[in-house]
Amino acid sequence: MILELVDIRIQPGKQAEFQTALQRGLDQVITKTKGFQGYRLNHGIESPERYVLMFYWATLENHTVDFRESPAFTEWRSIVGPFFANPPVVEHFNLFGQTI
Repeated sequence: MILELVDIRIQPGKQAEFQTALQRGLDQVITKTKGFQGYRLNHGIESPERYVLMFYWATLENHTVDFRESPAFTEWRSIVGPFFANPPVVEHFNLFGQTI
């Protein structure tokens, strides 16, 4: 399993609108993508314009090829992209342990 960590900064004062758009994008686009395994959404306390999204994929290619190179990516970005203050920072991680 692969973790995609997405660090997003949105425009000030747009939290409620972004959260609505984010949920719509998840429900309509992300959750239907090949290899998608789940997600966690994190909203900054000290930095209320910051969101850290954690997407879980079966393989790296499920994100980088199956999603990013598909029309679904364009649809996703059209839903959430208008709220970005700057481009998100995206990194991938191999998962090897969990304690929750």
